[in-house]
Amino acid sequence: MAILPMAFVLSTVQAKPNKQKVVLYVYLHCQDCCDKIMKNIPFDKDLNRGVKDIVFDMEEQTVTVTYDANKTDVPALQKAFAKIGKPATTQKPEHTHHEGHQNEHHGHQH
Repeated sequence: MAILPMAFVLSTVQAKPNKQKVVLYVYLHCQDCCDKIMKNIPFDKDLNRGVKDIVFDMEEQTVTVTYDANKTDVPALQKAFAKIGKPATTQKPEHTHHEGHQNEHHGHQH
């Protein structure tokens, strides 16, 4: 009988994930941009392993991030994107292409 109360105590120690979604507007030039995000954002130490899923939309220039709000938040996500040279905003930019990024080709040819 002592096992049930013990199991109950153990289950309350774990905080329930508080999954949230945010759509971030990010300049996505090519597949390498998406790969760079996938290789870095989920593993950024400041995000405390709070990133659960990342979905890209190249046409809309958005990245939808599902995250655990108990571990991270939108400002921390934006900071992590900025660290890898991919500034992210929560509002759609007024222009469709980032003029400052038109010549950004990551050093490879297409």
